[in-house]
Amino acid sequence: MSDNELRNSIGETGYTLDRMIRIALDLSAENDFDLLMQKILLEAMDICHCDAGTVYVLEEDHLNFHTVLTKSLGTSLEEQNRNKNLPPVPLGRKNVCACAALDKKRINIPDVYESKDYDFTGAQKYDAITHYRTGSMLVIPMDDDKDDIIGVLQLINAQDENGRTIPFDPAYEQIISALASLAAVSLNNHQLAQEVTDTLHSFVEVMVDAIDARSAYNANHTRSMVRYAGRFIDWLKETGNPWTFTDDQRDAYLMSIWLHDIGKLIVPLEVLDKPDRLGPLKSLIKSKVDIACLMEKVESLQNPDRISECNARIDTIRNAYEVIEKANTAGFLPDERIEELKGFAGIKIKNAEGAEIPLLDEKEVEAITIRKGTLTDSERQQVQSHVVYTRRMLDKMHFKGIYKEVPFWSGSHHEFLNGKGYPKGLSADELPDQSRLLTIIDVYDALTAEDRPYKPPMPPEKAFEILRSMRDDGQIDGKLLDEFIESEAWKKEE
Repeated sequence: MSDNELRNSIGETGYTLDRMIRIALDLSAENDFDLLMQKILLEAMDICHCDAGTVYVLEEDHLNFHTVLTKSLGTSLEEQNRNKNLPPVPLGRKNVCACAALDKKRINIPDVYESKDYDFTGAQKYDAITHYRTGSMLVIPMDDDKDDIIGVLQLINAQDENGRTIPFDPAYEQIISALASLAAVSLNNHQLAQEVTDTLHSFVEVMVDAIDARSAYNANHTRSMVRYAGRFIDWLKETGNPWTFTDDQRDAYLMSIWLHDIGKLIVPLEVLDKPDRLGPLKSLIKSKVDIACLMEKVESLQNPDRISECNARIDTIRNAYEVIEKANTAGFLPDERIEELKGFAGIKIKNAEGAEIPLLDEKEVEAITIRKGTLTDSERQQVQSHVVYTRRMLDKMHFKGIYKEVPFWSGSHHEFLNGKGYPKGLSADELPDQSRLLTIIDVYDALTAEDRPYKPPMPPEKAFEILRSMRDDGQIDGKLLDEFIESEAWKKEE
């Protein structure tokens, strides 16, 4: 349609160009797609002074009902979601809306009961059920800027000033077509944006699945955190808390939680999943012990006069290994046990070549004397580096709009308010509530997780004691902690 055709049409109907411009600006500013379709339908019905209308959206080989409104039947906009459950209209010759889409043409029918060009048995059955009388009908295909049909706008029962049903004035067709084109472009943009969002969510799912598949010990960590955060956000809304999330804000925040451990893909698996202090070193020590005991046995056979001496050395080696085994999985090592373990480095044993070597070398001593946990300082640094990798990987994705803070939230979940967190040592005034909440949820789940090989799960009450001590040390937000506890978002599903 040319600008002149539209101007002529506007002039014939008495409709002002200024109003058309205002409508276009209003529609372009609307971010809610459902409201956008409602506005377009209401404007079209107002322009044509008609009683009812429907917006259909084209999907593959059918038209889906999106918005349906009938003034005389008292259909409210709040009821529109019901219409999305109506059966779709097949793209065939039996339905006028489908014909408009297939033929890419406007269809103006004075009275559907007198029309011989289209099959209106469906409309007539609907009339019988609702006690409604469908009369005149104007059906406009919605084509986008590429001339692709992506939906249909159908208007029913134009009315005169006395409320009587009359045919649709052909002069309105150009205006409604222009409005339909605006709707089509808006719909197309919405669908493209949705496709981008769906792709982003698919990427997130793939990344989380990759982390889970790589590390079975953390398989439930991220999902549990997302569940806690979702429940907490719901609780904020239900209790009228000043801190609330829109749907978009909720989606962005939960995405930051889904992605907060993506950097663990870079951390070596033998470190990430290290179940005890020694890890793969244990089998090496066991092999050394077995060989050493065998070498002592051989020497006792070759030198019968030294059998008691050899047996004593075997007992020393085996006793030492027994202590090492117990220490390997102990929750905490006191000073006296650490000193005893360090002393094992002074026990000399023989290898398969008969050369003397220490029972524990420097690396093995470092690992077995870890006071608490399973990681050496260097291994802990490797695990902590996952936050740096998370931020670095997410920054490369160039999150925009509602997702622009995702990299920061994800990459700051180990920062503390007192500036003693990592990786950047950020302080309270640099950490928004989103980061603070993520830290609380991350610590809580780490303490209560049931799938960690190096420790048993902690009951919630004990975990809250630790979190409160972290609050007292200035590490985490006390107000958010109290709210998280009160919300009971942390409770596990039955």
